[in-house]
Amino acid sequence: MKIGSTLLLASIVAMIVLGISASAMEKAWAHGVQAQLQSRFVEIANEKFDKTTVRTGEILTVTGEFRSLVNRDLRAWASLFNESANSGNRWEFVYRSPPGNVFDIPALQTIKYEMRMRALEAGTYHVHTQLNVAGVGPGLGPGETIFVDGPPIGKPASVANIIYQTILILVGYGVTFATRPWQVI
Repeated sequence: MKIGSTLLLASIVAMIVLGISASAMEKAWAHGVQAQLQSRFVEIANEKFDKTTVRTGEILTVTGEFRSLVNRDLRAWASLFNESANSGNRWEFVYRSPPGNVFDIPALQTIKYEMRMRALEAGTYHVHTQLNVAGVGPGLGPGETIFVDGPPIGKPASVANIIYQTILILVGYGVTFATRPWQVI
């Protein structure tokens, strides 16, 4: 009986100490870019942001190079990866070079890139160039913290896009209910 009450008391004291020390620790803001997000197939080199502070509506330009590290041609597409306290897509692409959505990176070659995005909502963003390589996956550039201030800019959603997404959701629900009837009840 004495061992049980001693163990209970020790557990309560340990929880109190952990709670106090957790609340006393200083909060840190950072992001964890994992090692696998830097591709062994293509290196994102010389990533440069033309500014670190913009107002909503202003253009942010990102430049750099995609360096192929393998002896075969690759298909890829570039985008922007950003982390922020507010969710959603807060950038609008206005220019991409290489142009188009998907482009080729020749074996062991370097391609210069440029992306221009318009800031749509105020916030603090940690922004990376993201290169998605077909059959391989994404890779991230080193990134930069970008501060955006100003009033939000709303972008209207097209009716066709809303209908398309609604149809996809309904089809997903239909497949789920048709294949798992025991989970519906």
